[in-house]
Amino acid sequence: MSPISRATSVADLVQQARDGQPRAVARLISLVEDRSPSLGEVSAALTPLVGHAHVVGITGSPGVGKSTSTSALVTALRAAGRRVGVLAVDPTSPFSGGALLGDRVRMQDHALDDGVYIRSMASRGHLGGLSATAPQALRVLDAAGCDVVLVETVGVGQSEVEIAGLADTTLVLLAPGMGDGIQAAKAGILEIGDVFVVNKADREGAQSTRRELRSVIGMADRGDDAWRPPVLLTTATTGDGVDEVVQAVADHHRHLDASGELVRRRLVRTRREIEALALLEVSSRFAHLSGDARLDTLAQQVLDGESDPFAAAATLVEHL
Repeated sequence: MSPISRATSVADLVQQARDGQPRAVARLISLVEDRSPSLGEVSAALTPLVGHAHVVGITGSPGVGKSTSTSALVTALRAAGRRVGVLAVDPTSPFSGGALLGDRVRMQDHALDDGVYIRSMASRGHLGGLSATAPQALRVLDAAGCDVVLVETVGVGQSEVEIAGLADTTLVLLAPGMGDGIQAAKAGILEIGDVFVVNKADREGAQSTRRELRSVIGMADRGDDAWRPPVLLTTATTGDGVDEVVQAVADHHRHLDASGELVRRRLVRTRREIEALALLEVSSRFAHLSGDARLDTLAQQVLDGESDPFAAAATLVEHL
């Protein structure tokens, strides 16, 4: 996307987003996704307005009902008067480069609700179940006045642990009959979950999956004041158990706030965001060096034995 027009300034877009205009929110997120030249200005305008939204990550293996559960959570949160944002990260289309699945297909029930903003984002090859621009998109929804932002990950299985670094509360969905109780015991899955939900509880094996999870969680070494992740049963298609999940998420947020863990998690999140943006800047500078004479000179020096690759790389970095 090209830089925003002079007719619509960044300040105008941010104010329109604060006023609940979905087109302004959409345009700001598009600027983020396309890494617009105006992105620095957008970030500066958003920063004083963020820090209020409770970010809830929703993850789990394909087929556990993440989209249905997300929609059910939106319904429950809206019934409680909360303004909700949804970032649904989808696989990338090999043809258009966009999100392979559409938010309007999956969450039609909320399409006309002006208290809900839903955005599909393509992962664009980024690993860990998220999009590389998800942190900045979260800032847009936070600044736009969302009380809760739900981030639904791609659904790639055990590698999908990056959400724990982005969310205040991570909700891990499982389902009976998929071996999820055993999979959860493997490294990575148990560590990221703040609330565990066995969805499709109307199916056989839901109670045994719940018992397995509780048993494994009970063996974890936790301090006396540590949060104890609950294991809840839901049937997202009917809404059964969803209110209990909303309550558990709210309880976890209060625990984070009271213990100081919320500040610590957000500090770590911001640090990672800064690191990622710095690496992206360095990477973009390297991309312009392919035909640079300095790189050719350093390469020749290495070939001639006058230098070595590590020293040449250090010299190159110094001159970026």
